[in-house]
Amino acid sequence: MRSVAFILTALAPCVLPVFAQQEPTIFRSDVRLVRLIGTVKDPYGNLVGNLTKANFKITDNGVEQQISVFEQSTALPLSVSVLLDTSGSTAKELKYEIDSVNRFLKVLIHEGNPDDQAALYSFNWEVVLRRSFTRRLIDLENSLHGIKGEAGTCMYDAMYFAANALADRDGRHVMIIVTDGGDTTSSKTYHQALEQAQRADAVVYPILVMPITNDAGRNIGGENALTTIAAGTGGRVFAPAVGNQLDQVFTDILHDLRSQYMIGYYPRNIAPTKDRFHRVKLTVDRPNLQVLTRSGYYGEAQQQRR
Repeated sequence: MRSVAFILTALAPCVLPVFAQQEPTIFRSDVRLVRLIGTVKDPYGNLVGNLTKANFKITDNGVEQQISVFEQSTALPLSVSVLLDTSGSTAKELKYEIDSVNRFLKVLIHEGNPDDQAALYSFNWEVVLRRSFTRRLIDLENSLHGIKGEAGTCMYDAMYFAANALADRDGRHVMIIVTDGGDTTSSKTYHQALEQAQRADAVVYPILVMPITNDAGRNIGGENALTTIAAGTGGRVFAPAVGNQLDQVFTDILHDLRSQYMIGYYPRNIAPTKDRFHRVKLTVDRPNLQVLTRSGYYGEAQQQRR
């Protein structure tokens, strides 16, 4: 069965089509539930999944909020977008990356919520939607056939489009980016990609597979940008070698996804501000634990009294 790849960029490098520019869903701070997907780890990096609602505290622009929704090890369905860098610099490792992605997708689909779905993108000088959201493994596997490395890297464009496609889906939103960290031909900027990911409530997991390991030949700026994006969306960044290390990264991501808390609140008593971005802080009452969640959300700065 032939897979159908939909090219999101055509004549001009990395120019997204008009329908990909639709207005994203915005949380309105006076009416909408703000939902946080959080992962908690101990000092050794182990997942902590036995906390209760009473252990958590939320502040929105510095104002403490009341938790309205709480789920431990939430079973909300996953929409996982896998973005594969197919630029020329990744060609050497591409086969191993594709093999690891396939193994990850098999576990994702066979375990967890029966409504979990995945989508696949590739990006070099153009962004290609290789398979939209589905649970059909054969379609996902076929969509990766025939991929080869070519020049150019539209990583921020790929993130922007993938986040746009995630925004209106039910459940949890996840973006996994397998790349060497560089971006050379995007029309979207780092800030636009990050904002779109935050608007889509997408947890971003960058996987930095670097054919060059010495600092002189690496794109340190791109790596730092992805680290910041991961931190701002509640994900984390990995830097494995291909093979067993890459497989282990996908296993670690799955463990994170199976051990997440879902915490929601309705923003109240927040003073109006010109800043569209609300800064949210989620903490627990055990100082030795680390909470990973998004750093905030975009919404109208209107006040709602109790």
